[in-house]
Amino acid sequence: MDGGGAYNPRTVEEVFRDFKGRRNGMIKALTTDVHDFRRLCDPEKENLCLYGLPNEQWEVNLPAEEVPPEIPEPVLGINFARNGMVEKDWLSLVAVHSDAWLLAVAFFFGSRFGFDKADRKRLFNMMNELPSVFEVVTGTAKKQSKEKSSVSNNSSNRSKSNSKRGGSEPRPKYSKAEPKEEEEEEEDDDEQGETECGACGENYAENEFWICCDLCESWFHGKCVKITPARAEHIKQYKCPSCSNNKRGRS
Repeated sequence: MDGGGAYNPRTVEEVFRDFKGRRNGMIKALTTDVHDFRRLCDPEKENLCLYGLPNEQWEVNLPAEEVPPEIPEPVLGINFARNGMVEKDWLSLVAVHSDAWLLAVAFFFGSRFGFDKADRKRLFNMMNELPSVFEVVTGTAKKQSKEKSSVSNNSSNRSKSNSKRGGSEPRPKYSKAEPKEEEEEEEDDDEQGETECGACGENYAENEFWICCDLCESWFHGKCVKITPARAEHIKQYKCPSCSNNKRGRS
């Protein structure tokens, strides 16, 4: 269930990297890959679990047969409630259990390799900087991001003509050749740091391709929504997976 054999992260950074990969995989399952996830959660099958893998992939599978398992197991039977709940409530419930499992796995590794109080605190702080799976799936992380960005005066006046672009800038940025006051530079840097991907919830980083939904105006990593810079050039109006799903649901 580890996506490539035994994997034992031993340092705080390695455990955090493992946590981040598994988290991103579970977020994909519950957002961009939600149709595949729902299809695999067949209520007619036995107890199924959602596994996040260190390589940012996911799988729905039966629990490990070995006792005790190599690492803590996710919650069992997520498939049984699929047809008995409203879909968003079912996904939210799976997301809550996913957050609990991710923390359990991270601190399992921490205990196994003797992390002391300082290491455990540093690990938790690193994980806590990221929105939880539940916050991403329910849109809470997106709302928090909008509340932060509302403090900036310039954010509401951005032109929609810049909604699709590649390179390293999810928000407009002045070139070095243009004169700019120091206060403007700091404000623009703050805006970029506050930009969060609507799929995985991670903040803006340099040298990444981002795309903005023309309906909800949320930003996404191209890799999270499977859009390349070349493909974006031919998209007149981009709709994120959530907006596309909502439109299909109303038709």
